Amino acid sequence: MTPTRFGFTLHRQDGAARTGEIAMPRGVIRTPAFMPVGTAATVKAMYASQVRELGADVVLGNTYHLMLRPGAERMARLGGLHRFMQWDGPILTDSGGFQVMSLSALRKIDEAGVTFRSHIDGSAHHMSPERSIEIQGLLGSDIQMQLDECVRLPAERTEIEKAMHLSLRWAERCRVAFGEQPGKAMFGIVQGGDLPDLRAESARALVDLDLKGYAIGGLAVGEPQETMFGMIEAVEPHLPVHKPRYLMGVGTPDDILGAVARGIDMFDCVMPTRAGRHGLAYTRHGRVNLRNARWAEDTTPLDEASACPAARDYSRAYLHHLVRANEILGMMLLTWNNLAYYQDLMAGARAAIREGRYGAYCEDTRAGWRGETAR
Repeated sequence: MTPTRFGFTLHRQDGAARTGEIAMPRGVIRTPAFMPVGTAATVKAMYASQVRELGADVVLGNTYHLMLRPGAERMARLGGLHRFMQWDGPILTDSGGFQVMSLSALRKIDEAGVTFRSHIDGSAHHMSPERSIEIQGLLGSDIQMQLDECVRLPAERTEIEKAMHLSLRWAERCRVAFGEQPGKAMFGIVQGGDLPDLRAESARALVDLDLKGYAIGGLAVGEPQETMFGMIEAVEPHLPVHKPRYLMGVGTPDDILGAVARGIDMFDCVMPTRAGRHGLAYTRHGRVNLRNARWAEDTTPLDEASACPAARDYSRAYLHHLVRANEILGMMLLTWNNLAYYQDLMAGARAAIREGRYGAYCEDTRAGWRGETAR
């Protein structure tokens, strides 16, 4: 029976690692979940049907990019993002805040929101918390994120604290703007930089808003892995057990394994698709740089045991040739391989948590990565 409302069911825990399901009218998201990034209404170099076949239950769209091109109102007239990109499952849209901070050369932040110039044509735009939610509604997304202010690290405590409190006030406004939308959800975003006390304060205040889910933002921006894990550990005790937790913009397979072990349910990152377009493959044996001349006459596939044809059926020599020749097919095959690996990693994590062996799964997976360098 298709659910009519948003709901999260926690099925099993193994230590802090969790597996469960987010039920929505457009489908069930099995957690822990990796969400392929479809920034501009496409997961780059992939058909939507391929992404689904690899095991992805949800994809991510980007509010900033889509509001600039093709435009939120136009997207609504065209029937929404799902129809536009031929994806029938859930879609999560980020608020656009991170892209405004990272891509816009000229921007001004105040209580009302952020004023910025497009990185495409220099045109001026204003994004308030209310407008961010409105845009995400026009896109038709199923999970919408609050507008927040992202601070580049390292930063002074006063700057981090100011941005964190502004993000909390914006969260309240986003919650009002979102209202009640049965079957959909709005998530808050925990900020606080690399300061545990501010992270905990942000988490407690967001929980008081009684949102459908909670994200941790402002990480995976160049800080050491131990800092990222430390911030998760500072936040996790303050988050409700029976609501999903999303670590934004993460990350490497090792980052994901460590974050799952600390209680995170959802992830997104451009890494597997971007790496695929630049000749880097993720495999159970480790990372393989197909630009390297050592593969020029290697007739073995990336992974003969993989169910993904890109990993199983094409030789490393051929993939090396495609990459060195800058052929589009090389980008497509390596992206396909990488997303397949990420989805297999998540499926393995879910199974291991259900069976109470997540620690052993992490150890075995990490041991496998060391195999490639020995070949």
